[in-house]
Amino acid sequence: MKQILLITDGCSNVGQSPVMTASLARQEGITVNVIGIVDYGTIGELGSLEIREIAKAGGGMSRISGTEQLAQTMQMVTRKTVVQTIQQAVNRELKQILGKASVEDLPPDKRSEVVEVMDELTETTPLDIVLLIDASASMKPKLAAVEEAIRDLMISLGAREGRSRVAVFHFPGRHGGEEAVLDQVWTEDLSGLRSLFQRLPVRGATPTGPAILKVIDFFRYGTINGNQTGPEERDEREGMLGDYVV
Repeated sequence: MKQILLITDGCSNVGQSPVMTASLARQEGITVNVIGIVDYGTIGELGSLEIREIAKAGGGMSRISGTEQLAQTMQMVTRKTVVQTIQQAVNRELKQILGKASVEDLPPDKRSEVVEVMDELTETTPLDIVLLIDASASMKPKLAAVEEAIRDLMISLGAREGRSRVAVFHFPGRHGGEEAVLDQVWTEDLSGLRSLFQRLPVRGATPTGPAILKVIDFFRYGTINGNQTGPEERDEREGMLGDYVV
């Protein structure tokens, strides 16, 4: 099961529409979930609208969260999307086999059996998640909360019975010219991700659409532009220019 978990304050301003690219991700079998940490006022309203539209196009869920509830929100969205995806698949099978539209249409005894199987699949189905982190300038005061929330998400994923792999991107890249930067290739060593967020570069532009396209390619090939770019190469390429959040 493939997911993109986008963490952003919305208002993309560079490149393709993120709604369009989220739709492309869905066609590739990748669910796009969006957690929004938005500001007040008109900008916040526009950001919230974009966040909802991205998730809708990507077949996923969107939630607006304050920094205090961010960790709980990320865990909830990740789990609910897994449950929703499995339920949709089961309903499709039931319709083909029995002519039933959904689990709710089954007799009570059969329904309980199917629900039990669904609960087991929720915990055991392999899960691949790309964390796509908006590191544009407006996100700077929020990234400390993002780091803490991701740590809690790692603990939650580690408690699953099934395999959970995670990769991490942030955007924009150097001078805002790169759509997204790969910080961590696929890993099941979830504890090792914690150090990635200690020095995350913050820059001005918000190329959300191009960043999603980059992640789609990564799901296809496991590489970026044919190369598995790790954090060491990322540091060398970006150097020490710009502001950093510690």
